[in-house]
Amino acid sequence: MTGGLRIVVTGLIAQHPLGGVTWDYIQYPLGLARMGHDVWYLEDSGEWPYDIHGSGGRASAVHDCRQNLEHLQSVMARMGLADRWMFRCPIGSAWFGLPDAQRRAVLDSADLLINVSGTLNRPEEYRSVARLAYIDSDPVFTQVKIASGAGRFPGRVGQHDVHFSFGERLADVDEPDVPRTCFDWQPTRQPIVLSEWEPAETTRPTFTTVFNWASYRAESFNGRKYGQKYMEFDRFIDLPRRVAPTRLELAVKGVQRRRKPTAPIERLRRHGWHVVSPEVVCPDLDSYRDYIASSRGEWSVAKHGYVVGQAGWFSCRSACYLAAGRPVVVQDTGFSDVLPVGEGIVAFRTLDEAVDALADVESKYERHSRSARAIAEEYFDSDRVLGDLIDRAMQSTS
Repeated sequence: MTGGLRIVVTGLIAQHPLGGVTWDYIQYPLGLARMGHDVWYLEDSGEWPYDIHGSGGRASAVHDCRQNLEHLQSVMARMGLADRWMFRCPIGSAWFGLPDAQRRAVLDSADLLINVSGTLNRPEEYRSVARLAYIDSDPVFTQVKIASGAGRFPGRVGQHDVHFSFGERLADVDEPDVPRTCFDWQPTRQPIVLSEWEPAETTRPTFTTVFNWASYRAESFNGRKYGQKYMEFDRFIDLPRRVAPTRLELAVKGVQRRRKPTAPIERLRRHGWHVVSPEVVCPDLDSYRDYIASSRGEWSVAKHGYVVGQAGWFSCRSACYLAAGRPVVVQDTGFSDVLPVGEGIVAFRTLDEAVDALADVESKYERHSRSARAIAEEYFDSDRVLGDLIDRAMQSTS
């Protein structure tokens, strides 16, 4: 489908003013705008924003949304999308950005709303848009919550006309690994605006990753548990000793969060991991991109739920590493059935496989680096990913 559609994209750029989160969402409107679409960014999650300084505090410690707004304004202006955003602050439910009349006019005339990560609080309020598309960026957990009948969540998902998922193998996965839902999940993946991620010379001989020890509590369904990254990480905690002198670094927060396990920083260091704070090394757009581009590559585990479900999820962050020409050595979540692996992307399931994968990348680094960028160009280019998404969203009658 050619350009020219009026498209509204949702996200959490203001709510989570962090480098990685910003890149996850901004590449949707940025990529669509560069394709020639009339793009508008909308943020109306109904959730308290996080502290702009990255302390992880809830908005109960923030008296207004001013700093979050400043972050959003800065990002949108930098990407050439100034004055093309609308943000509803949950503190008082006040709207910012477009004036009310113009906001209503945009929504009433929009051809498509892409609800990335299901961030809209009440999608039923946006039914004036011709088509609503839901992007499930957290497969397995999404399907478990729907099957469990968790609160308003199934109804919110049901407000959309078409449903996409980063779980590209959902149609091939049988219960009980992933519960069935009444929705037809069409495969999609993270779009990467490749011109923002040009490969450069690596400056550090270090494999890195940026992650949350636990993003939220584990989910359970029919006696099966779907947990967070820390449940997988322990199986690989001795990896640094096995691959020395290869250096492994974790940009992970060690702050205790309510009902969430905290990263055991000192224990990780005793096992040979180099641990840094993401709030220091990659808090914003530039530092996040620089952190990835200066790395030797990425090594990371996945959430336990993704590993259990094997639905084909692939990390937005890992896609950025690929675009920067950095090989990724990552735990297989079923993506090896939909993406090329072996060069550029090296998948592992066991500690021994992780050791062998890192050794292979080190021994053929330039080849893996070229393959990483080539995979990004073929599989994650925003023109291809978003073009396919829009075609299916506008043609689907599901």
